[in-house]
Amino acid sequence: MTTTTTTQPPQLDEVRADTATDKRRLQRKELWRNRGLLLPAVIFLVLLTQIPFLTTIGFSLTKWNLLYPNDRAFAGFDNYMSALTSGDLWPSIVATVLITAFSVVMALLFGLLFAILLDRQFHGRALARTLMITPFLIMPAAAALIWKYSMFDTNIGMLNWLFRTLHLPVVSWSTEHPMMTVVIVLTWQFTPFMMLILLAGLQGQDRGILEAAQVDGAGAWRTFTWITLPHLRMYIEIGVLLGSVIILQVFDPIAILTKGTGGTKTLAYLLYERAFIGLDVGQAAAYGVVTVVLTIIVATIALKSVFKVFMAGGSR
Repeated sequence: MTTTTTTQPPQLDEVRADTATDKRRLQRKELWRNRGLLLPAVIFLVLLTQIPFLTTIGFSLTKWNLLYPNDRAFAGFDNYMSALTSGDLWPSIVATVLITAFSVVMALLFGLLFAILLDRQFHGRALARTLMITPFLIMPAAAALIWKYSMFDTNIGMLNWLFRTLHLPVVSWSTEHPMMTVVIVLTWQFTPFMMLILLAGLQGQDRGILEAAQVDGAGAWRTFTWITLPHLRMYIEIGVLLGSVIILQVFDPIAILTKGTGGTKTLAYLLYERAFIGLDVGQAAAYGVVTVVLTIIVATIALKSVFKVFMAGGSR
């Protein structure tokens, strides 16, 4: 006598659960595979940035001046208290903010002007664009040296030669107008950066809308203020945010032109002064950590704003 056993087919819910589990397993494998491709870059980035930063934090907790190499001890947070109460940090923050703000605004205005001019059709436009980009490609130290001797020098500078020709008094730029001197150099160097961003925005503008505005009788100024400028809002915000993050770290023009005098001692130059002039490793490291924290705060706000701009631009 034989018995037959009947197997019940699996339930539909169980099949769906197994399928979902397999999909999640495949997604996790693919995710870890993608992470594995990025792992060498992440390791290199950690070795290059985070380990030196942790070392700097360690130095900031020590009392260590290279003038007295044997007098080295654990100082705790004394270097940070000294940095916050010495009276040098807050003027440096103010100088950094002023130089960054003036330079970004001036570079943005000149960049907008040149972008509008280069957006027109004329012979030699490609050559003009190439020449306009050149200042941004020059090394910051070289740009500062060019301006120091070719433009600002009291004896051979072109600006003072022009003043002599017009029978005007000679100006010692680095000592009489140090803030203006640094802002002029940074404006000259970063105007091409703003121009490229704004020129991309102008070339992405719908020509049909501009032609319709002309047909309706709108003049050039009204077309610019009511159509072109709102269209450039996203590009202006991106240029301002990225330019601010870059100029916050500027060191070369200040070190070469003013040596931090006349209210131009920024955070970057203050750090250099403590480390390579005062030879105080502990205090320099503390200033460095404070500078990094402030830069991270500004960069985080800037990046969040940039992401919001892109999301707003994508939703339009």
